[in-house]
Amino acid sequence: MASIRLYAAAALAVLSSACAGPVTTAPPATAPQVDSAAPQAPSVAPPAGAAASPRRAPRAGAPGARPGAVAAAGAEPAWAPPIVHTLAVFTVTRSVEAVLWPDPFADFRLERWGYHYGEAFTKPPLFDADQPAFRWDHDPWPINVIGHGLLGSEIYFRARSCRFGVPAAVAFAIAGTHLWEYGYEANGVRPSALDLVYTPLAGALLGELRYATWRAAGGIESAPARVLVRALVDPFGEIERGVGVFDC
Repeated sequence: MASIRLYAAAALAVLSSACAGPVTTAPPATAPQVDSAAPQAPSVAPPAGAAASPRRAPRAGAPGARPGAVAAAGAEPAWAPPIVHTLAVFTVTRSVEAVLWPDPFADFRLERWGYHYGEAFTKPPLFDADQPAFRWDHDPWPINVIGHGLLGSEIYFRARSCRFGVPAAVAFAIAGTHLWEYGYEANGVRPSALDLVYTPLAGALLGELRYATWRAAGGIESAPARVLVRALVDPFGEIERGVGVFDC
């Protein structure tokens, strides 16, 4: 009987180990709880070091990022859009001046143009220190402060939105201001020292604020809200981009 019990105990031990073996050594795929995590099984995972990259959020400027969030890194500035835009703004503004103030801006006689241009290039810019602040060129202060500030910001902002850096955009605003004072307006009035300094300076400050707001609007989730904010900040640019004239 003792030998039978020993054989029985040994048989039970072998059977127990045989039954327990598959449970402890079976691959995870055969376990019932692995089914819910099957999509993350190691057999379908990408190679080590690249597993997390496909699930990262798109970087700024990448194809998946919202358009207009930031300018493309390392992209070359576009010259044609800001130049054409600035010339168009100057032409419209000069035409409005001729309607609102026919004398002297609607005087198209060549002898008068020759006289005013000669005065512009032979005399220093006008600065009358006896006048009140921001009226040193004899213009009303709203035109000098608000009008020239907006004009300068339009020049500066168009350069910035077309991938110009801050120094290049400031230089563009200075060049545009001189073109306005000595080219477009000099056939009617003498260039203003106040305008030559204030227009690009105020334009850079206001224009950079507009540009920062325009870029931040690219992060707005709602498309209508995004378009509305950008249209308020850059109405002319949104029209140009909307009709496909320019892409910046």
